[in-house]
Amino acid sequence: MRHIMDYSFCLIYAASSLILLFIALQIFFISSFKIPSDSMYPALEAGDNIWICKPVIGPRIFNIFASLQNKQTTIYRLPGLKQIQRNDILVFNFPCPNNWDDIEMHILKYYVKRCIGLPGDSLSIEKGFFKVEGYTGALGNHRSQTIIAQRDKEDFEDGVYHCFPNDTSFHWNIKDFGPLYIPKAGDTIRLNQFNYILYKKYIEWEQQCDLNEINSRIYLKNKELTHYEFKKDYYFVAGDNGENSQDSRYWGLLPEEYIVGKAWIVWKSIDPYTGKIRWKRLFNPVN
Repeated sequence: MRHIMDYSFCLIYAASSLILLFIALQIFFISSFKIPSDSMYPALEAGDNIWICKPVIGPRIFNIFASLQNKQTTIYRLPGLKQIQRNDILVFNFPCPNNWDDIEMHILKYYVKRCIGLPGDSLSIEKGFFKVEGYTGALGNHRSQTIIAQRDKEDFEDGVYHCFPNDTSFHWNIKDFGPLYIPKAGDTIRLNQFNYILYKKYIEWEQQCDLNEINSRIYLKNKELTHYEFKKDYYFVAGDNGENSQDSRYWGLLPEEYIVGKAWIVWKSIDPYTGKIRWKRLFNPVN
């Protein structure tokens, strides 16, 4: 009987150790995500399963139980090996899961997009092409932007042409957008009517209270504000398949702490129509 109890204890200990090891790997090192659509085609295809290497930009620590109940929770990021760069492909918690006017954490809803703009960038779309002031390198998928540039407004499906901030004061669209300044922590902006529309939901998210405009004056907690200093870093992200991608062009900026990690490698790929393994895609780096 003693030997049976010792054996049972060893099995429980081994199983517990494996579970803890799996959790630690998920939190600090590698997570797997399945690509459900073609919004990142051709870099990623529907049916791809990718690994996220978390040490690259640093793993996050937060109260996952609070997040599962859709509660706001403080998120800490451990130091990473490098900073996020333009054109990195990122996996993140979608910041607007219920509506595009509010930022909320939904721990089970993930998007994958390419980073186009960094904190501190001033970003525009000119004749369909992404532009960042002072940067002359490539941005995003050039072929997709070329297709968008060549199309007329009437050629786009309903809801595709018009963009963030979805306000009649702006006439931005996927061919003519911005300039939009992407805030970084410590930046101070003037709170005029223009910036109130652009940054309202980010200020409300950072402060966890409503920001209101009354008679052209801006109020937070019944206190008039003329300027605001941002507490967080933000990014602008977009899909490589620009005509079929809900991204920053539509719902706005991505808070840094919502970023899970940088996409690393395709470890499995199954054609969603045939169910067959796409062997040529296995272990291809994501870039």
